[in-house]
Amino acid sequence: MGLLLLIYVMNFVDRQVVNILAEPIKRELGLLDWQVGAMSGLAFALFYTVLGLPIARAAERGHRPLIIAGALALWSLFTSLCGFAQTFTQLLLARIGVGVGEAGCTPPAHSLITDYVAKEKRASALAFYSMGTPLGSLVGMALGGLIADAYGWRMAFIVCGIPGVLLAIVAGLTLVEPRISATADEFKLRTQQMRDAKPFRDALATLRTKRTFWLVSFAAAIKAFIGYGQAPFAASFFYRNHLEEVTRLGAMFSLQPGGFLGLALGLMAGIGGAIGAYAGGVIADKYGGRDFRAYVSVPAIASVAVIPVFLVGVMSSSAVVAIGSLFLGAVIGTLWYGPVYATAQTIAKPHMRATASAILLFIINLIGLGLGPLFVGALSDMFAISFGMGEGEGVRWALIVAALTGLIAAVLFWMARRSIREEMEG
Repeated sequence: MGLLLLIYVMNFVDRQVVNILAEPIKRELGLLDWQVGAMSGLAFALFYTVLGLPIARAAERGHRPLIIAGALALWSLFTSLCGFAQTFTQLLLARIGVGVGEAGCTPPAHSLITDYVAKEKRASALAFYSMGTPLGSLVGMALGGLIADAYGWRMAFIVCGIPGVLLAIVAGLTLVEPRISATADEFKLRTQQMRDAKPFRDALATLRTKRTFWLVSFAAAIKAFIGYGQAPFAASFFYRNHLEEVTRLGAMFSLQPGGFLGLALGLMAGIGGAIGAYAGGVIADKYGGRDFRAYVSVPAIASVAVIPVFLVGVMSSSAVVAIGSLFLGAVIGTLWYGPVYATAQTIAKPHMRATASAILLFIINLIGLGLGPLFVGALSDMFAISFGMGEGEGVRWALIVAALTGLIAAVLFWMARRSIREEMEG
């Protein structure tokens, strides 16, 4: 579990480091905000989501640790290649390569974790793994900002990609595949489950009958739409609206603005997000033992609660207040991770869990990662240019509009309460 968490941390280091580098990349390559959104989201998400499905089908029968190790090596190499891009197109292609590699990580990992732990600890275990999202964001933002200040944004990409290649070797040699290490009875059961594994169209047909799965998937996709959409523009928001204060705060720690923002936003997303991700799983497991509806009630309530907290942050004239509010927002905004992934695994049959995870991630990432950054970037351009608000107010109001879509997610999560108990598979 610890090694899988570390791999997922690297997954998000390489995925999110671009966010702290967005502003210097934009200035050097002469990009608009929509191009920043396409680079950080759409280019990555298209291949990440599509390839996740066939890789998940391979994971239903194949050696999951080796799939994960190979994927880790691939995306790490492409992360380093981002540092050599000279044009928007080259950077876009390198980001596509990162997406291709990362498609082989989470579906096999979710399937492994479900085999590793008992049902009553599943949400906590998946929440533990999901802490890789905020922790990876922390490392990527902090390390990327500091390296970019000292050596430029290109070196930040190169340095962040190298450790993953070494970690891939460790993963391939040490991760346990339960299908191989199982006892005779367990092996017999797993063999039967693999024989029962259906073609993708049949697995999809089975999941199609699960009302809960689709409500939770699209609710989570909206939450990802907000999180991924806002992330590439968080640093830009502070650069454009609080640069003088950020410069002054950075000087107090002998840091330039990029290094300070990288650390501040990284700690905000990393520590706050890790607390929220793990707490969400623990809370859901605690109350879900009495009533399984807690697995969708927790993210529903959190989806509403985070909105006013976020609005206080982006509307404040103080960078310190903004950072504090966004930290609390990161805690509340990540409570959904564990409950959502546990729900998807619990309502799927054992021989289609990797497929269920891949379909869930397909929806989350195509809508969230693919469209979120592009939407916020295009909205920022529209407010700034078409409405004449300027870059600072443009990005502020784009972030606000994105946050308000969380109300839709809350409604979908709450609707899932009606069917979740009847659709559990175990």
